[in-house]
Amino acid sequence: SIARAMLKDAPVILLDEATASLDPENELHIQEAINELVKSKTVIVIAHRLNTIVHADNIVVLNEGRLSEQGTHRQLLANNGLYKHMWDEQQRMKGWKF
Repeated sequence: SIARAMLKDAPVILLDEATASLDPENELHIQEAINELVKSKTVIVIAHRLNTIVHADNIVVLNEGRLSEQGTHRQLLANNGLYKHMWDEQQRMKGWKF
């Protein structure tokens, strides 16, 4: 589905959990390729893995269907709100193994 979106040359691309099923290493490679292909496009990314969106121009955080926070990655970390809590939890879980 990612390839189809890129090949259509649409001005707006919606990526809904596009890399969620990938391991972190492959996710990084795919994300880098996507970033190159969408430089002149508007991209809306729906993601639970926050690493996917750290370079976004604007991040919208929803909580129970309502706007909770909005800003850049740095701004949201500084706000110390829901985004920061989710970021901290995901970073903590990176080192966790079975």
